[in-house]
Amino acid sequence: MDKEERKIINQGQEDEMEIYGYNLSRWKLAIVSLGVICTGGFLLLLLYWMPEWRVKATCVRAAIKDCDVVLLRTTDEFKMWFCAKIRVLSLETHPISSPKSMSNKLSNGHAVCLTENPTGENRHGISKYSQAESQQIRYFTHHSVKYFWNDTIHNFDFLKGLDEGVSCTSIYEKHSAGLTKGMHAYRKLLYGVNEIAVKVPSVFKLLIKEVLNPFYIFQLFSVILWSTDEYYYYALAIVVMSIVSIVSSLYSIRKQYVMLHDMVATHSTVRVSVCRVNEEIEEIFSTDLVPGDVMVIPLNGTIMPCDAVLINGTCIVNESMLTGESVPVTKTNLPNPSVDVKGIGDELYNPETHKRHTLFCGTTVIQTRFYTGELVKAIVVRTGFSTSKGQLVRSILYPKPTDFKLYRDAYLFLLCLVAVAGIGFIYTIINSILNEVQVGVIIIESLDIITITVPPALPAAMTAGIVYAQRRLKKIGIFCISPQRINICGQLNLVCFDKTGTLTEDGLDLWGIQRVENARFLSPEENVCNEMLVKSQFVACLATCHSLTKIEGVLSGDPLDLKMFEAIGWILEEATEEETALHNRIMPTVVRPPKQLLPESTPAGNQEMELFELPAIYEIGIVRQFPFSSALQRMSVVARVLGDKKMDAYMKGAPEVIASLCKPETVPVDFQNVLEDFTKQGFRVIALAHRKLESKLTWHKVQNISRDAIENNMDFMGLIIMQNKLKQETPAVLEDLHKANIRTVMVTGDNMLTAVSVARDCGMILPQDKVIIAEALPPKDGKVAKINWHYADSLTQCSHPSAIASEATPVKLVHDSLEDLQMTRYHFAMNGKSFSVILEHFQDLVPKLMLHGTVFARMAPDQKTQLIEALQNVDYFVGMCGDGANDCGALKRAHGGISLSELEASVASPFTSKTPSISCVPNLIREGRAALITSFCVFKFMALYSIIQYFSVTLLYSILSNLGDFQFLFIDLAIILVVVFTMSLNPAWKELVAQRPPSGLISGALLFSVLSQIIICIGFQSLGFFWVKQQPWYEVWHPKSDACNATGSLLWNSSHLDNETELDEHNIQNYENTTVFFISSFQYLIVAIAFSKGKPFRQPCYKNYFFVFSVIFLYVFILFIMLYPVASVDQVLQESVDRWRKCCLPWALSCGKKIPKAKYMYLAQELLVDPEWPPKPQTTTEAKGLVKENGSCQIITIT
Repeated sequence: MDKEERKIINQGQEDEMEIYGYNLSRWKLAIVSLGVICTGGFLLLLLYWMPEWRVKATCVRAAIKDCDVVLLRTTDEFKMWFCAKIRVLSLETHPISSPKSMSNKLSNGHAVCLTENPTGENRHGISKYSQAESQQIRYFTHHSVKYFWNDTIHNFDFLKGLDEGVSCTSIYEKHSAGLTKGMHAYRKLLYGVNEIAVKVPSVFKLLIKEVLNPFYIFQLFSVILWSTDEYYYYALAIVVMSIVSIVSSLYSIRKQYVMLHDMVATHSTVRVSVCRVNEEIEEIFSTDLVPGDVMVIPLNGTIMPCDAVLINGTCIVNESMLTGESVPVTKTNLPNPSVDVKGIGDELYNPETHKRHTLFCGTTVIQTRFYTGELVKAIVVRTGFSTSKGQLVRSILYPKPTDFKLYRDAYLFLLCLVAVAGIGFIYTIINSILNEVQVGVIIIESLDIITITVPPALPAAMTAGIVYAQRRLKKIGIFCISPQRINICGQLNLVCFDKTGTLTEDGLDLWGIQRVENARFLSPEENVCNEMLVKSQFVACLATCHSLTKIEGVLSGDPLDLKMFEAIGWILEEATEEETALHNRIMPTVVRPPKQLLPESTPAGNQEMELFELPAIYEIGIVRQFPFSSALQRMSVVARVLGDKKMDAYMKGAPEVIASLCKPETVPVDFQNVLEDFTKQGFRVIALAHRKLESKLTWHKVQNISRDAIENNMDFMGLIIMQNKLKQETPAVLEDLHKANIRTVMVTGDNMLTAVSVARDCGMILPQDKVIIAEALPPKDGKVAKINWHYADSLTQCSHPSAIASEATPVKLVHDSLEDLQMTRYHFAMNGKSFSVILEHFQDLVPKLMLHGTVFARMAPDQKTQLIEALQNVDYFVGMCGDGANDCGALKRAHGGISLSELEASVASPFTSKTPSISCVPNLIREGRAALITSFCVFKFMALYSIIQYFSVTLLYSILSNLGDFQFLFIDLAIILVVVFTMSLNPAWKELVAQRPPSGLISGALLFSVLSQIIICIGFQSLGFFWVKQQPWYEVWHPKSDACNATGSLLWNSSHLDNETELDEHNIQNYENTTVFFISSFQYLIVAIAFSKGKPFRQPCYKNYFFVFSVIFLYVFILFIMLYPVASVDQVLQESVDRWRKCCLPWALSCGKKIPKAKYMYLAQELLVDPEWPPKPQTTTEAKGLVKENGSCQIITIT
């Protein structure tokens, strides 16, 4: 056995983890128990907070196969530890448990158990394994996923359904018959209950978890300490604060759990019908479903309780819960390769690739379409947390921690405060021993100094700014489900935008058509709805090639399809079941033109002639539909004109794709030029194609034919030109972002030239800027991967001939500020395919392309996420703004994802805008900057408050004195809390500025401001402390002295803030105490004003009326109780501080600018002096065939 055994689970995935095995050790447990008793339970708390220490302290290393406990560590940058207990699933009682099948298949916890013939698991074989070994399966649960021991790979692996390693052929041949009851029960034992269980924890459980937070434990320790030192009032105030904080925290946490529980509970338990092997229909609860069950989809629709692949019939589904797109989607049955004309039997089923045939959990089936006498059936492929909805819920239940420099620096700062507290702790002990103080007093006072240095109200103070920002965002219609990200949004320096529906209007307007006849383009036509074209194949394609359906009598579907169908003015009718029977299994959708468009037929002379009039009714029936696929960039249908013997195939999609599937002789020679002309003007172009199918293709064959057999050898029919108008606010918002030095990038699924045109129109690419198109080609026929660089004709619309004749190579501008480097005048544009090739074969070029990449077209959803990651890898803080459809992954991955969809899908995005307008982006960044600056201000103020109080107490400890209970209470409640909660109220500045707030606390400027204030405060406190002793009326304290009152009324009020006891045993009523108390009280207010930063990120302080009123009131009150006005002195002090900071800060800032910290800034500096960058026009960059050891490729540029 390898004692140091370490394995990886979920390799290559987002939740990849290292796994270590441990067994419980009795002697270690005994030592830990003794330690817990000796430390009064503190060791137990420490082990509760640190799972790694807990396991290592109580267990010994063991082989993973035989261990009792597993220790897990994430492999990402956070390196988080988790532990899980190994459990054993016993199958002894199960009637069909075959030792052989279990050890070889199900104990593996692998998909192999489902890919074989289900009857195979029922055989009772003689096992070479022992009964005990074969009937027990070891597993553990982590983040709602069960991991089973797999003997094949000698590791733990999660139990897969039919979504991996199962071919489309086997789905029909091995799984379409359904499961036996025995097999169903067997699988249920392994897969468990089909539910996404979001358990709402009891208030008691939440309370215990919240109270055991290190912060509250520290507060509890402080309260006990203060109580022993008779600081009852302050201790009570902290207890009240903690209770309020705990109650509000419990309320918000429980509310989130309840909301999430309600969201997933919609399908928790419904009755569903499943088909068994003997073709009987059994009604069961949805919680009993397992992968392999054949579910019958009811006629009136349902909410899907699992992920299932459609094998019979058609469904209209609303997927808004997952995609954010409210448009109903048509789902068709999975193609059956075994009966296809052109078989593709080896293709593996994948829910993403075959999403047009997959019904996802949580989505609503609105209607089903069926053939006469047949049921609409779907095979369950995933259940519970493995489903798409389950994975979404898991990402909400177990989010990745937010990695932000501010929080890392905050912990470092706290550690510094703890170190300062340690110095005070040692000083107090030594000073007390030298002055022969009692041991009990020494312990209390030395521990008290720690509670003073680390302020108990810090977390509450830090969240105040975020809470206020969240409220302000809510007022302007931006909702936030992850408040901590508001601060991160203050750092955004690049925003990616989806195009359609985000930068441009949601709907497309039909601008016109350009038909093709005899391989030549005709003149563009505006009106499609006319008698001349009514029976043309072009109009027939528009009428049939779509996914429209009638829901409650209203035509609905994809907005693009809807616009095209409305343009021809046809009528769509969905036939009843009885009518369908006449057409022998035709899909019940018929389209026909309105009567006024048809040429008038001769009226019939007698009734007998009416039968011959029937064919004059021009109707087209849609026989088979191949839905639009973003991967294929096309859709097609098989249709038949009523009365025709042969069927027709119609196809529409991206022009380049459609042209490649047509006969070359039918595609016009100038196709590329015409297409470029339209796309450069920003039009969205869709191509149409058609062909007559062979007469041997019967209805039955068409239902099972693959789309590849249909989508080839077509006749090119022409182009549809759609206009996608920019939203009114788009140019202004992008201009604001550019002024603020925030880069903008377009990520779209549309054509590249259209995207470049829209980028120019909206100001993302300026008229004088060059656009370099990177066309990457993968390795082919032994040739290495290469990139061809083309310069787009950027000045086609420019009216100045001199400008057109300007230099072809982009200009490199040298800027004063590194922040302006992204404004250099060239941009890269590429499509999704090129992006994938560059990621795989040209890793060295990726950072350079990220620095100036502006347009990314034809991007698939996963490519959008990869782009966000690539930008983050060069240290950009990336925002993503999309309409929710296909953007979910990117919205989640970005530092600040903003969904413009009001639907439930926005649960994947940290921010959701109520109004579908990108004007929310600058608003969010402004509020983020304000919240970030507020956090800095509050943190600096709280740090200064603790240092000031720490120094006050240290000075008083030197004369064996301290601040009184009421003095502490006045400082902490009347001054600190009031100031903190009012200084956080400053609203955001009204516009975005080019300057960005610092990302962390550890920076020259911030540390300088804090240290300078500390020195000033310590100086004045020391001055006051020693100066009072030089006064002629000064009297040294002794227990019976009444020094303060002897001086008359000067310090009378101060003494009343102290403990009013006849014998002042604690040495509170003395001159030093009163002097230090008043000086420190003014210092808290001065520091609050000094650190309450306004412009350019927040509104000025004088506009924060609550803060101004609080500070003035406290000044007046302290002056009143002191009866000695020093306002003018305070004013002079504050001004001198400002002058000092103003002359020193520019020097500190200039030092910080010499070496840029962000990778993209460093790279930009390098590229300025690189003569080979950007690539020259019409050049090619090749990747060297042999990959170097470090994974990079040598790049050879060929002109």
